[in-house]
Amino acid sequence: MFVAMNNFKVASGKEEEFERIWKTRESYLAGVQGFVRFALLRAEGEGEYISHSTWESRDAFIAWTQSPAFAAGHRQGSLMGVLAGPPVIKLYEAVIEQEAPAAAAN
Repeated sequence: MFVAMNNFKVASGKEEEFERIWKTRESYLAGVQGFVRFALLRAEGEGEYISHSTWESRDAFIAWTQSPAFAAGHRQGSLMGVLAGPPVIKLYEAVIEQEAPAAAAN
């Protein structure tokens, strides 16, 4: 498993606008080979968000970043004036994975 996290610091008072932009944009992730899931996370307090995507592998993530789907998803408008600074990307390779046990059948 591979995780890509883009950390955003949103300008004070622009949180609702930031969330609206993300909720109304097309992600272009459906059907992308190796994509597992996406979540936009909001930290407690004000203005900190993480775009969190999970991939089957680093290679799947890299292939997506070089695809037409990535380009289309990232040319949907600017966050200029909404962000308090540039996003910071962090990439992680899983070294241990654990899943919840299957629910017992009733």
